[in-house]
Amino acid sequence: MPKLKTHSGAKKRFALTKNGKVKRAHANKSHLLNGHGKTTKRKRGLRKGAYVDKTNVAAVKKLIPYK
Repeated sequence: MPKLKTHSGAKKRFALTKNGKVKRAHANKSHLLNGHGKTTKRKRGLRKGAYVDKTNVAAVKKLIPYK
């Protein structure tokens, strides 16, 4: 079987935990952060990591085969 190439965008966005879950960051944290409708509470929640939904885990793991 030939080697597989890791998807460059995916390797920057996802990480695997020891238990095999896929970690990701929240979206909407890049701009319009003051006075445009995002509350402090919402921005604080966006800082925390999250896990990829179970329906997408297989697809993401194909993109990062050696992580």
